[in-house]
Amino acid sequence: MRPRTPVLLLAAVFALLQLANVTGRDTPDSKNYLSYALSLTGADKREAATATIDYFCAGRASIAHREQNVDVVRFHAPDPAPRVMRECREQEWRQVEAMLAAGRTGGHTVPFMPERFMRIFEVRPGYPVFLAPFVALFGVVWGVWAAGVAVTCAGGVLAFLVLRALAVSVPSALTGQALFMVLPCGTTAMRPMTEGLLLALTLAALWGCALVLRGRRTRAGLALVGGALLALFTVKHSQALFLGLCLAGAGAAVAVRRRSRGLPPGRGVVALAGVGCAGLLGTVLLARLAHYPSVSESVQDLLTGHFARPDRERPWAEFLQLQGNFWTEWLRRQLWEPVFVAFLAAGVLGARRRPAFGAFLVAAACTGFLNQAGHPDIGIWGDRLITLAWLLPVLGVPLLLEPAVRRAVVPAQGAPVEPAR
Repeated sequence: MRPRTPVLLLAAVFALLQLANVTGRDTPDSKNYLSYALSLTGADKREAATATIDYFCAGRASIAHREQNVDVVRFHAPDPAPRVMRECREQEWRQVEAMLAAGRTGGHTVPFMPERFMRIFEVRPGYPVFLAPFVALFGVVWGVWAAGVAVTCAGGVLAFLVLRALAVSVPSALTGQALFMVLPCGTTAMRPMTEGLLLALTLAALWGCALVLRGRRTRAGLALVGGALLALFTVKHSQALFLGLCLAGAGAAVAVRRRSRGLPPGRGVVALAGVGCAGLLGTVLLARLAHYPSVSESVQDLLTGHFARPDRERPWAEFLQLQGNFWTEWLRRQLWEPVFVAFLAAGVLGARRRPAFGAFLVAAACTGFLNQAGHPDIGIWGDRLITLAWLLPVLGVPLLLEPAVRRAVVPAQGAPVEPAR
C-alpha cells in the first residue's frame, strides 16, 4: 500500500467524524473573521452583519438545545433554541446598529466591538482570505465547516511529511498525523479562528527545518521556512515574531552546543538561524511601517476587557502581576490533571532522538507558551492560545516510539521469516 492511501484514509475518517458538530464551534472572535471574509466576497456591511449574526446565534442556539437535552432537571422543558436565537440576534444587532449609526462603516469587519479592538482584526487578513473561497462556494455554515476540515487535515498531512523528512517509518509518521487530529490541536484547528492556519504554517516551517537539517533540498527547505514566516505575518503577526525569535534561538543553541564539542555548527543550522532572524526583524519593521497595534495596545486591551473600561495608568505593573497569578494557577491545574505535562515530557524525550531538529521542534512549541503569556486569561476558550505547544508531542511521540515500531514492523535483516500457516 502506498503511503498516500492511509494518509488520505485518515483524513477522510476525520472529516466524517466532524459531521457530528457542524455548528457551535465558533467563539466571539469568529464573528470578526467571518465578517471580514464575507466582505472579501463582495458583501456590504449589512449583508455581512446579517450572515455573521445568523451564523453566530445559530451556534449559540444549537449549544443551548444540546445542553438542555442532557439536563437532568430540564430535559423535558420546551426547546430553548428559538428563544436563544431571538435574544442573541437582538443583542448583536443592537450593538451593530448603534456603531453603524455612529459612522463606523470603514474597514472589512462589521463593527461588533470598539474601534480600537476591531483594529486588531483588520490587520489579520490571512485567515479571512483563506476562508472566503469556502464561504463563497458552500455558504456560511458549510463553508466554515469545510475550511476547518481542510486546514486540520492539511496540518495532519504536514505532520506526516515532517516525520517522513526525518526518515521515520510510515507507521510512525501516520501516528503523528493521527495525533495532530485527535489531540487538542485538531479540535482547536476546527474552530473558525486563526489557530488552524497558525498550526499548519508552523508545521510547514518545521518541515523546512527537517529538510535543511537532513541536507536534502536545502533551498526548498529554507524557502518553506521563509514562506511560512511571511504567511504567518498576514495571519497573526505576533506568531511570526515569536516563531522567528524561537527559530533564531534554536539555531544559536545548536551552533553553540556543536562548537563546545569541537564540531562545526553546520551551514543548515546557521542558515535556519539567519532566516529566523530575518523573520523577526522583518516582522518588527513591517508592523511599524504599517502602524499595526503595538504591544502596549494589546496589554490595554487585555486589562480593560477589550477597551470596555478606561485605560490603565500602570498597565505593565498590573500585567506582570497578572502573569504571576496566571502561571501559578495554570501550573496548579496542570498538576491536578497532568495530561498535557505528560505529553510534553514524552515529546521532549522523542525530540532528543533527533537533537538538532529537536531543538527547533521545542522552539516552535515554545511559541505556544509565548502566545499564552501575551494573553494570561485563564478562561479563554479551551486553552486555544497555548495550542501550538501540542506540536511537541505530535512530532515528538512518534520519534520516541520509532525504535519500537521498527522492531515490530520491519523484520531484522537476515532473520528468518516465519511461514504463514
